[in-house]
Amino acid sequence: MSHAYLLGLDIGTSGTKALLIDETGAILTTHTQEYPLAIPQPGWAEQDPADWWQASLVCIRRVLETSGVSADTIRGLSLSGQMHGLVALDASHEPIRPAILWCDQRTGAQCEQVISAAGGLDSLLGKTNNTMLTGYTGGKLLWMREHEPQLFARMRVFLNPKDYILYKLTGELSTEVSDASGTGLFDVANRRWHDGLIDALGLERSLFPRCLESGQVAGKVTAGIAAQCGLPAGLPVVAGGGDAVIQTTGMGLVAPGIVGVVLGTSGVVAMGLDRFAPNPGGKLQVFCGNAPDLWHAMGVTLAAGGSYRWYRDTFCGDEAAQAAATQRNVYDLMGEAATRSKPGAGNLIFLPYLQGERCPYPDPNARGAFVGLTLGHTKGDITRAVMEGISCSLKQVGDLLLSLLPGVSAQYVIASGGGAASPLWRQILADLFQRQVRTLAGSGEGGAYSAALLAGVGVGVYPTLADAMGLLRAESETDPIAANRGVYEEILGIYTDLYGQLSPAFARMGG
Repeated sequence: MSHAYLLGLDIGTSGTKALLIDETGAILTTHTQEYPLAIPQPGWAEQDPADWWQASLVCIRRVLETSGVSADTIRGLSLSGQMHGLVALDASHEPIRPAILWCDQRTGAQCEQVISAAGGLDSLLGKTNNTMLTGYTGGKLLWMREHEPQLFARMRVFLNPKDYILYKLTGELSTEVSDASGTGLFDVANRRWHDGLIDALGLERSLFPRCLESGQVAGKVTAGIAAQCGLPAGLPVVAGGGDAVIQTTGMGLVAPGIVGVVLGTSGVVAMGLDRFAPNPGGKLQVFCGNAPDLWHAMGVTLAAGGSYRWYRDTFCGDEAAQAAATQRNVYDLMGEAATRSKPGAGNLIFLPYLQGERCPYPDPNARGAFVGLTLGHTKGDITRAVMEGISCSLKQVGDLLLSLLPGVSAQYVIASGGGAASPLWRQILADLFQRQVRTLAGSGEGGAYSAALLAGVGVGVYPTLADAMGLLRAESETDPIAANRGVYEEILGIYTDLYGQLSPAFARMGG
């Protein structure tokens, strides 16, 4: 058994997780502490940073207690966290208001102001390589200046959520390149704040913290904090990464051609880039990666697992009752019915645009649909069509990612998230991508596991991020079935045509 241990801390939206690994990558123990989410008005989302901090202290103490590991054998700590949140600090580095979160939608007008100040979308993309989305931190700064001028005048610096916890641990004010990319005010190509855009928006440069690479040591645990949580004083704290980036780094996405699919409530398709790549039209999100020579590209579909859950709740009451009576998983029962349907679900196609769509179609008016229903379709056909429709959407995003680097093709696909637990869903993905689909040990732990590995890079346990990724081990491998290729090529072609054919109706319905 190794005697060097690494700690990862993930500051999520629903709770904070601490995770301890040894230097082989084996997980010793984890602990999660939840906290509330405030919705002051429809479309707003806020949290008290003090809740994150108290949860972090509890999680660290519990992990140390349950692991039986001596604190002196912990070599480093690193952080993952929800991206885009605005933590506004005063001159004493105390929060002056609740944090405005990534899912907050109040900044639509401010996003337009950023695009205008940049000289239009193409000019903004030339500066940051990303459009300004309502979730990004940049719009939140402008919103505060406009709607809370007295509080804004008190602000001396802002941080993202995980960076506030890093400050509490170390007393150091900083962020790192992946989280900074998600502010929308960062020069992703050159890995620095875009001073010209900041000036054009009339923001003081002093509001922006120093920016490190993800694997740099940002500070050390202070003696006072060490006494509170049981960590050794002077423990190096590595800068870490924004959760959307570091989670996929922990899936091994550190080289072009390895495509990651996260089948959560939303669907994330991501790929590591070994060089900067322009982002035509701003359809994707291209951020700095967690190593100095690495970038990260991703596209998000809004209702992946969310569509499947809606289908479960709306149409699968019998399966839910059977699952409760037999103590089985309702999704297993749904999947068994879907396996009795053939690939293509009898030419039934589902469009998963239940919340509008972000990628590949940035269209808030897009709507979900079943197309091709006949009297001959069964419940299993409909269930399979939902799984296949979501997978078609993810395949479209994967193709868009691969187009960033001409000549690069997918080597294999790594799947994670709740949907990846389904063997049938993994087979559908393999058949659509025509590539092997793998799941990895540890990927289900999210950003905390990735942060622990990055801590090892930062303190020299692993020479490089690639060496840390070498610890990842496949849990399952699903090969494509050659006989299904033609069926899915036809289904994907029809699926792709349907958005263009139905978008005029979507616009009328959305209006």
